[in-house]
Amino acid sequence: MKELKAYVEQANKWNAIFGGTQYSLSSASDRQKLANKIDADLSPENLTCDGELPGAEIVARHKKLTAVAKQLMALDPTVSFYEYA
Repeated sequence: MKELKAYVEQANKWNAIFGGTQYSLSSASDRQKLANKIDADLSPENLTCDGELPGAEIVARHKKLTAVAKQLMALDPTVSFYEYA
């Protein structure tokens, strides 16, 4: 759950800077929004920064994001993912 909490905290910090919504793991709709955000982060274009990142960084990002997705699914099995299978 550590990775998921860190992911939410980081997303909330960015959202605070840009005036976005703050996510809460206690809200079912926010959990789905987080699943959608994780999906977006796992898309090949975002994951690799359009092919600009070195392979090791891509692997590290993928590992982190899949750990976050697994933890979110463990918390709420009803969330839907498309990039994470």
